[in-house]
Amino acid sequence: MSKEWVRYPLGLILHPFNGFWDLKYDRDQKQSVILSFAILLLLSLTNILGRQYSGFLVNIYDSRYFNSVMEIVYVVVPVLFWCVANWSLTTLMDGEGKFVEIFTSTCLALTPLVLINFPWIWLSNLLSLQETTFYFFSTSAAVIWFVFLLFVGNMTVHQFSPLKTIGTILLTILAMGFIAFLCMLFFSLMQQIVAFITVIYQELAMRK
Repeated sequence: MSKEWVRYPLGLILHPFNGFWDLKYDRDQKQSVILSFAILLLLSLTNILGRQYSGFLVNIYDSRYFNSVMEIVYVVVPVLFWCVANWSLTTLMDGEGKFVEIFTSTCLALTPLVLINFPWIWLSNLLSLQETTFYFFSTSAAVIWFVFLLFVGNMTVHQFSPLKTIGTILLTILAMGFIAFLCMLFFSLMQQIVAFITVIYQELAMRK
């Protein structure tokens, strides 16, 4: 089983059309979900290790403000926002993808970020200033690879045309911004309510 879990994502990123087709129609859904969570966990781990142990020439983050929990949030929340926004839109656009299929295809598309970023955590400590070009080139290639896999996965899961998939992705990004705005508005409102209740409580306590 463990060999299959390694072999499948590696095969998918090299043959994405066949890989995502198997994900939708042939693979066991429970195994795909477990594999997706494993990839999310690995990406969070590589982010945490990268912030702490990457070479100083490529590490732009201040370790004094490092928070492991927030690094996990920075990975998980955008993925959830993407899945919710994509599912909401494609439901209205006659997409065939279920929420779980959107989630698994999105997580599997993240595989290149794990594969390329993890070795650079250690190799970046051996780089000279001139060699940092290789670091930034490979990380940029991983992002481009991820975007391509996300495109293929979205197109296969929903059975959309390439042009409709591009439009869906752009609308999904806009919807993610709207969801983020609503979340910020909600938390701001809750903060004001808590502050108001606290002030009322303090005034009542002082009168006693």
